[in-house]
Amino acid sequence: MNIAVFASGRGTNFAAIIRAIKKGKIKAELRLLVCDNPAAAALSKAKRAGVRIALVKRQDYPGKKEFEAAILRYLEEEKIDLIVLAGFMRMLSPELVAEFRNKIINIHPALLPSFKGSSAIKDAFDYGVKVTGVTVHFVDENMDSGPIILQQAVGIKESDTLESLEKKIHKVEHKLYPQAIRLYVEGKLKIEGRKVVVSRH
Repeated sequence: MNIAVFASGRGTNFAAIIRAIKKGKIKAELRLLVCDNPAAAALSKAKRAGVRIALVKRQDYPGKKEFEAAILRYLEEEKIDLIVLAGFMRMLSPELVAEFRNKIINIHPALLPSFKGSSAIKDAFDYGVKVTGVTVHFVDENMDSGPIILQQAVGIKESDTLESLEKKIHKVEHKLYPQAIRLYVEGKLKIEGRKVVVSRH
């Protein structure tokens, strides 16, 4: 199975996926990093790991359709079976989602459906909840709303700062995302309506 990771920033989840594949925990080929930000630290991680880079900048294209058409060409060239979003700061169009129906997964730093959006850790911290967490889910046409694959709770202590909470969330992400990808690669995820059924056999 061929995987493409989409990232716009530091690429810490991307690095966790690279490690899991190297250790044989995920039996798949990491064929492509799709990145829209030339300053992203994920790019150097891809170079070190020998992963092909598709640097596709939105400003180089007249519209979203042309931008995504360029991405699709890379995906076709590498015969990508699964798209893994790891801090990709753009909503995918309904057309691209339809093209890869149930073949795109995302990680979100909160227990969906709570705290959707790009500032989920801060929103949960500011709201004062005692428990937040991490969600891995399939991507549909709406933001942070696809069927949930795995979730793990993270407690918020009185002594936690936003920075310490971010560290705790990222630590969980780096374990949970490779687990979810492994389940997908091994054919252990089945979508029934809005629910994902995980086979442990």
